Amino acid sequence: MARTRIKICGIRNEAAITAAAEAGADAVGFVFVESSPRYIQPEEAWKLAGLLPPMVATVGLYQNPGVDDFAEVEQVCPTTLTQLHGNERDQIVEMIGPDLIKAIKFDPETIAGRLRHYDEFPEVSAILIDGSAGGEGIAFDWDQLTPHLEGISTPIILAGGLTPENVGEAIKAVRPFAVDVSSGVERERGVKDPELIRAFCRAVVRADAELL
Repeated sequence: MARTRIKICGIRNEAAITAAAEAGADAVGFVFVESSPRYIQPEEAWKLAGLLPPMVATVGLYQNPGVDDFAEVEQVCPTTLTQLHGNERDQIVEMIGPDLIKAIKFDPETIAGRLRHYDEFPEVSAILIDGSAGGEGIAFDWDQLTPHLEGISTPIILAGGLTPENVGEAIKAVRPFAVDVSSGVERERGVKDPELIRAFCRAVVRADAELL
């Protein structure tokens, strides 16, 4: 089994991005959705990105952006990957890709079809499965997801209600390519806790070791 990658999303300050990098996170996420409590201005995100060591990826998160809006932010703060966390039309997905993470909300009635749909998109590098529309800390029944992953070749990122306490269980149930956390490492809404970030990363490493 390959190790589980880690993404810490909703980074807004130097303490959080430093903790994520030092704890071994593979990627950090900047939320470019103005209505979110984790919103960061592209100029500030670019400054923080400059603090990262080599080989740590940046992810720009958008929700139902127009192509022009996306291009405007991307010009100020280009990121390694783009995450679309809304109900974007297929045409938008194609135009904004490649190197794209497409987020979908887990629904037992629709998950199989949506996984197959995005598995066929060459622009989609990974499919993120969340328990909500994003950033709400809502988990779902991981055991219900597992049967639908058979035959899906696109890497799966697991999100939604993950914390240092439950991420190990989630990894053992789903065996995702990566896990994504935001509210689960916050001391208050929108404010990351460096110690929780470190605890989350340790829990992922521990779960991987137990699966060897």
